[in-house]
Amino acid sequence: MGIDGPFFYAGMDQSGEMSTIVNAGVQSVRTLFNWQLIQPYRTFASVPASQRGLFVNVGGVPTDFNRPDAFVRLAATHHLSVLPVLQYSPAWNSRDPSNRASPPVSNAAFANFATALVRRYGPKGSFWKANPGVPRVPIRMWQVWNEPNFLSFWSTQPFEHSFVKLLAAAHRAIKSADHGAKVVLPGLANFSWEYLAKIYKIRGAKKLFDVVAAHPYTATPQGVVTILGKVRAVMNRFGDRRKPIMATEISWPSAKGKAKTAFENATTEAGQAKKVSQAVSLLARNRKRLNLKAFYYYTWISNETLPYARVDSFYFAGLWKYIDNVGPSPKPAYQAFVRAVHGIEH
Repeated sequence: MGIDGPFFYAGMDQSGEMSTIVNAGVQSVRTLFNWQLIQPYRTFASVPASQRGLFVNVGGVPTDFNRPDAFVRLAATHHLSVLPVLQYSPAWNSRDPSNRASPPVSNAAFANFATALVRRYGPKGSFWKANPGVPRVPIRMWQVWNEPNFLSFWSTQPFEHSFVKLLAAAHRAIKSADHGAKVVLPGLANFSWEYLAKIYKIRGAKKLFDVVAAHPYTATPQGVVTILGKVRAVMNRFGDRRKPIMATEISWPSAKGKAKTAFENATTEAGQAKKVSQAVSLLARNRKRLNLKAFYYYTWISNETLPYARVDSFYFAGLWKYIDNVGPSPKPAYQAFVRAVHGIEH
């Protein structure tokens, strides 16, 4: 399950939300580990005096583990695994600090960031030693970036050559810190199978990831399976038949008639519920054929307050909705998801 947005609002009962997520049949949660926020300063000399208590020294770089610590603790307490997305260059290591989507100047600095996370949350991580009362659910899968085929996430296009260089640095770092860890490709959207083929064509790229990820956004649940089938065909063509796929985002926002920008997967609340139910069933039936390791619905809860939410259909993507001054409430898609997931679990 994708976790972002209102889940992290002040005043939200995050423990209660996690309990509801578990009761819905979810086993893993995916969220952003934002490099910009975890290592916002290059040196301690740059850290404002009022913030210095937040940071620890990791190879000379001030590092704030408080946000990821809180999320990992919460997930582990509820026996959920975490799939972190490592993304967003801090200003001090960005090719263009004015552009949030800018790749890093130094891939080595990103590798050091990845190493720090594995050493904290991996099987021998310092987090578990410092929190002996928390159930040990170490992070073993690490997703390197998100949708780099879009300018809004990777400002250097075409993305594949510059991204694969980053991936190589991240792969070395993650495997060195935890040999058994799995490196997950970023979720690729739109013509995902074509972008994946471009990655495969770069010499050595095939060895840099253990799991392929796709974001098969499309109007119909059958379209999700069709897209994943195209991804699997590319993997098989390049000799990666044994590697699994994960659909790290699927979604049908209930944005029809509400959002100014409504993509082809936009629908009504009733349509969202129907498509979520159908998709879960289809993915279960095609799991072995696709070698599908997991899927993550995007997202658990979204802020659907009007007129704020009108700007983009994904503000209506949640199984739950949050309305300002009212709070969270379930949508029909939530109950549809629960019934479908519990059905395939049996």
